[in-house]
Amino acid sequence: MILFTDSASDLPKAYYDEHNVVFFPLRVHLNDTEYDDVIGIDPKEVYDEMRKGAAPKTSQVSPEMFYNTFEKYAQSGEEVVYISFSSQLSGTYNTAVMIAEQLQEKYPDFKLKIIDTKCASLGQGLVVKKAVELRDAGVPFDELVEKVENYAKHMQHIFTVENLDYLARGGRISKSSAFFGGLLSIKPILHVEDGKLIPLEKIRGRKKALARMVDIMAERGGDFSDKIVGISHGDDLDTVEEVKKLIEDKLRPKGFDVTMVGAVIGSHSGPGTLAIFFTDKDYQE
Repeated sequence: MILFTDSASDLPKAYYDEHNVVFFPLRVHLNDTEYDDVIGIDPKEVYDEMRKGAAPKTSQVSPEMFYNTFEKYAQSGEEVVYISFSSQLSGTYNTAVMIAEQLQEKYPDFKLKIIDTKCASLGQGLVVKKAVELRDAGVPFDELVEKVENYAKHMQHIFTVENLDYLARGGRISKSSAFFGGLLSIKPILHVEDGKLIPLEKIRGRKKALARMVDIMAERGGDFSDKIVGISHGDDLDTVEEVKKLIEDKLRPKGFDVTMVGAVIGSHSGPGTLAIFFTDKDYQE
């Protein structure tokens, strides 16, 4: 069984290589140049340019890339599962579905499942890691798909950004939300609901916002003793250490998985983003 994902999962390239996961890079347009995410540009470069005022844009995986890559596996008779970026945040999922339908006419026996995770960044990355764990344990195709979809459905995303203007510019939230967020050092807390970014609360001051994020984790996640908490950040390791300590003191999780928000997601969320991911208290294997 071949596992696919895309670069919105914000896992390092070494992870994909070591665990035999094929990934599709989304693309970043920065200062008149187009780059493939993960392969062609380092997220730190994007954040440094954004701090200087650059406004990167992003684009989805091309239909040709999906077609050529999937066809290779259709010809060799492989079973394929593609763990996709939320359909509410990118057209990538819908493009993949369209290409899959074309290929299944040509190769009627091709076993391909495209999973809309409704997740992003390391939320999606943790879903990929769950799929790898299941595949490596020999779980068969249909059962793996069912378990991965269930895991994705229970993935929580709680995050804050340094500057709401980046999300507004990319159409991820309304301009008025961004304007009010910039006043009075208001720190927005957002979450993902059915694959969409939704502002949740506005807290005055960064430290209070971080503490409130951990409170929300406790409300939504229940017992953390057997959970890995994912944290992704927009080039801000100091805040990661701060929030890890808050989580450790209050929730005592099994462990942490930390990554930098990649170039594509980071182009929309900006430097200083801090996001936390965990399964909710209703999740059962």
